[in-house]
Amino acid sequence: MKVLVINCGSSSLKYQLIDSETELVMAKGLCERIGIDGSNLEYKRGESPKTSTQVEMKDHTDAVNLVLEKLSDPEEGVVSSLSEIEAVGHRVVHGGEKFTKSVLITEEVIKGIEECNDLAPLHNPANIIGIRACQSLMPGVPQVAVFDTAFHQTMEPKSYLYAVPYEYYKKYKVRRYGFHGTSHDYVSKRAAEMLAKDITDLKLIICHLGNGASVSAVQNGKCVDTSMGLTPLEGLIMGTRSGDIDPAVITYLMEKENMSAPEVLNILNKKSGILGLSDGISSDFRDISEAVASGNEQAEVTLDAYALRVAKYIGAYATEMQGVDAIVMTAGAGENNSTVREKICKYLGWLGTSFDPEMNKIRGEEFFLSKPEDKVQLMVVPTNEELAIARQTVGVVRG
Repeated sequence: MKVLVINCGSSSLKYQLIDSETELVMAKGLCERIGIDGSNLEYKRGESPKTSTQVEMKDHTDAVNLVLEKLSDPEEGVVSSLSEIEAVGHRVVHGGEKFTKSVLITEEVIKGIEECNDLAPLHNPANIIGIRACQSLMPGVPQVAVFDTAFHQTMEPKSYLYAVPYEYYKKYKVRRYGFHGTSHDYVSKRAAEMLAKDITDLKLIICHLGNGASVSAVQNGKCVDTSMGLTPLEGLIMGTRSGDIDPAVITYLMEKENMSAPEVLNILNKKSGILGLSDGISSDFRDISEAVASGNEQAEVTLDAYALRVAKYIGAYATEMQGVDAIVMTAGAGENNSTVREKICKYLGWLGTSFDPEMNKIRGEEFFLSKPEDKVQLMVVPTNEELAIARQTVGVVRG
């Protein structure tokens, strides 16, 4: 089955066409600046070089149409007819409590996604736009919603409830939801395969360390806790997000800087984290690492603070699960930044694991950072959210 994976942002659309039988990426790309002057279509077929074309895209329907034209183009395409595309998998950021697994998209499902718009105002509406565009241009082709939050819906109330008046949960569903679920799901399963063990017998801690970052505790194949909350702002220090802070910081800054609550939240989401703590050096770990190498003390403090926050969550989740078999790092920094990995791992020896500095030089591959005989394994597993979405899409379509 050939599956088109769609990930829509407010002005962007990422896509991959995956052959589910071989799990090879037939083509992939990105539509940028949708509805904005200078919109651009990137396209890469298999191992061929990427091409980039400036073309007007006034909305997501235009973008999807251009993608379909590329995929079926007689010279550049990878399918002879659009009828070869048998299903579309859509990444949907927030499914609230309503969606605990991937589902076939119906009007009722779209209504349910819309009901979660308040919880993901930048993402869910864009996800729906992408769904509607594909429905319009690919009538009759099954569309599947794969939710970022679904993997974490196995958490118990003791893990997902906040210590605020319970009426707010009953009225507004104020609770921890967690995100990056597709990544955590994929990586935990792949780690079990690498360990040659049944995932239902394992206690895993998955560290998704990208520009957005989260940690999850996966016990016997199910998520029992995760660091992101009602929104993706809670938890680890991230590229531009603050992560955990005293909530009183918000009102304090409102008073001191004469700002509104939305203005402070904008700062916490877009101007904080690595970018803010480094005093504006960058939100990119590569730039911070280069600054550390050149002797910048604030950059050093920034990476130290980041590593400590990750280690705190690892320690907490090891306690919660009463042990851990493997700690797995993934996503941009987790897969590629040896400095970040080393700083995190220096805290973990007490758990019964070692750290191999030579192995730590590897980038973007699956490997073990620890010794086979260690009680706790340290692992790096590159994430593949698109493949995970394709697999779940096939599972839903085939029942």
